[in-house]
Amino acid sequence: MPRLNVLFVCSRNQWRSPTAEQIWRRHPQLNVRSGGTSPSARHTVSGADIGWADVVIVMEQKHKSRLVADFGALLDNRPIHVLDIPDAYPYMDPELVELLAQSVRPVLGLDAQED
Repeated sequence: MPRLNVLFVCSRNQWRSPTAEQIWRRHPQLNVRSGGTSPSARHTVSGADIGWADVVIVMEQKHKSRLVADFGALLDNRPIHVLDIPDAYPYMDPELVELLAQSVRPVLGLDAQED
């Protein structure tokens, strides 16, 4: 079964999206990357990232809006899912880890047993 390419996006690629990447990087059905929408992000989302992704998962609606504004044509028919996770958690915060685990599973159609 081919692996799904998942791009996690937040603002500065410092806390939320790198945490998501860390949590899901060993999942046997997924290839994951993370990036930020801000020019000052640790890794700013690029056209190559969008082209690579089968699915884009953003932390807030403003991230989806920025991606659509910057990469509208590239996004084509790729699904963009908004998790509504605020910028209130440090990297690998246990509450953030739990929020990401609970919210990403149904978006990607994964069972808890597959983690």
